[in-house]
Amino acid sequence: MFFSKLMPHDGNFFELLNEHADHVVAASESFLRFIEHYGDESLRAAYTEEVNKAEHAADDVVKEVHRRLHTTFITPIDRDQIFSLINTMDDVADLIQNGAEAMHLYDVKKMTPEMLRMSEICVQCCSRMRNAVSALKGISSADIAKSTLKTCDEIDQLESDADRLLSTAITKLFRDDIDVRELIKLQRIYELLEEVTDKCEDVANLVEGIVLENS
Repeated sequence: MFFSKLMPHDGNFFELLNEHADHVVAASESFLRFIEHYGDESLRAAYTEEVNKAEHAADDVVKEVHRRLHTTFITPIDRDQIFSLINTMDDVADLIQNGAEAMHLYDVKKMTPEMLRMSEICVQCCSRMRNAVSALKGISSADIAKSTLKTCDEIDQLESDADRLLSTAITKLFRDDIDVRELIKLQRIYELLEEVTDKCEDVANLVEGIVLENS
């Protein structure tokens, strides 16, 4: 008992999760601006750099969370839940960066309305993900727990919207008179963006489990 009192407690994990979520939202917003200004090469480069900067900052937070998990004796929620949550959140940041990189690597010539709409849904998903994560510290309150579960439901709905949009976008690609190489490029970009919403939904499911277990 005496030994346990001398060991580090808490580890400020909620603050780190919030910081990571802020970086994910920043990456999604920069990616949306990247899409909106894709025709301007200088702005495209600037927003790509913003995406990369946010993703690297998110990686630094992940490393710090992993370090503290190894040095903190008592955590505010189960350490496996913290580990799964931060890693899944980081998958979101990675996918956003992958989307920007793919646009450059595939030399996509122009944006489509569907790509813009899917990028907007990604921002909405990431913003709600941040809201859900930021509420974890207060889930002992019944009202906060209920509100957090509602936010998780909203993320699920947005993921469903993105899934339907993906189907519509791909159907349109195959119906339109479009170069096969460009079709393959756009299809991959659509799929990457839909994966962002999938991962946000995974985060929402983890948050929901934490809320139900700890509220």
